[in-house]
Amino acid sequence: MTSLTTFYLSRLLGCNIYDARDNILGRILDVYVRIYTSIDDNQENRPQVTGFLIRVNGKDNDAVLENLQIVKFGTHYKVQCQAMTIVSHDKFSDFVLLKETILDQQIVDINGRKLVRVNDIRMVAIPAGTFVVAVDVGTEGLLRRLGVDGFIKKVLIPFKGGIPSKFILWDDVQTIDPTTFNIQLSQSRSKLNAIHPSDLADIIEDMSKNYQASVFYSLDEEHAADVLEELRVKEQVHIIESLPLGKAADVLEKMPANEAADLMDHLEDDKTEQLLLEMEPEASEDVRDLLEYPDGTIGSLMTSDILTFSSDQTISDVLKYVKEERPEMESLYSLFVVDDHNVLKGILTMRDLLITDPQTRLNMVMNTSLNSVNDYDRIDSISEIVSKYNLLAVPVTNDNNELEGMVVVDDIVDELIGKKRVL
Repeated sequence: MTSLTTFYLSRLLGCNIYDARDNILGRILDVYVRIYTSIDDNQENRPQVTGFLIRVNGKDNDAVLENLQIVKFGTHYKVQCQAMTIVSHDKFSDFVLLKETILDQQIVDINGRKLVRVNDIRMVAIPAGTFVVAVDVGTEGLLRRLGVDGFIKKVLIPFKGGIPSKFILWDDVQTIDPTTFNIQLSQSRSKLNAIHPSDLADIIEDMSKNYQASVFYSLDEEHAADVLEELRVKEQVHIIESLPLGKAADVLEKMPANEAADLMDHLEDDKTEQLLLEMEPEASEDVRDLLEYPDGTIGSLMTSDILTFSSDQTISDVLKYVKEERPEMESLYSLFVVDDHNVLKGILTMRDLLITDPQTRLNMVMNTSLNSVNDYDRIDSISEIVSKYNLLAVPVTNDNNELEGMVVVDDIVDELIGKKRVL
């Protein structure tokens, strides 16, 4: 007989519970754990066992076991305790059942940045309590569940092979349905916020539609906006339509106006109007202006998130503004000088800011050779300008030469490639 400090959930499920006199008290159906997710929690962050779902005399009961001990007899496992107390279900209302909630569910491997399925759960018993330490997402965990892992290992011995095993520490696990934690999502420290938007977008696209909106709801608005930009159009539409109106509007506000307008262009008119009314007036106005442009025009592709300055300002003024406001990188591709009527007068680059004396006025260093395009020109017409002058961004003006926005080269490439794919 061996007393175990490390064991698997699959070994506990279905096991009888014995008291000190070797009387059977019941059979384990599931395990309750507390998952610490609140920002204010300073305790051990691994899930801690708090109780058990027990079958007693044909009825399911919630129970607390005193002095729990897992022992092994050869290939068989036995659960012993000093005493078992049946408790009200309300005692475990804020806790999570491992088999029901985690086992066989899809989770996100934070370090591996991929979606995996939980085949088993590894636990450890220490003086401070019993904790979940890792999940098994490998083949060995699945075979263990089926009760054939020992047999398969013996079969493979002559071939000098082994069963693939893969463990993920609990600290690197994120469930794809945050509501299973039974907490207010606003208080959740979602580990998904640490994943790069492109990687998280790939993960979300692999999820079922039932979970995509749930994951998005747990993200902060800025990260959610970045992820949304990386998704395919059909996923974008599904998520925005599935989110509560307020949450969806908050995410769209954090997106560049042109990206938000592109997304809304694929929604029903009624839904678009609801979202625009829910958004902050300044953000919704920018999006409305872009939505008025016909498809295929430069205006429909441009971004209005640009930085403008007057000609009498200095390099120092611009640098101070950039440091304080911390604009998105795309906004720094080109900086524009306009007059009191918003007429485009010149263009600056980051190189100009870095190599020019800080006290120099912008009219002394700005480029007045303006390779601008009209907002109603066709998108195809801009590719030659970008190629010829190696531009990262092209200013967009109206018929009065007033600055409306700019078109970023990445958006141009995406648009042209997209058209080729369609064709």
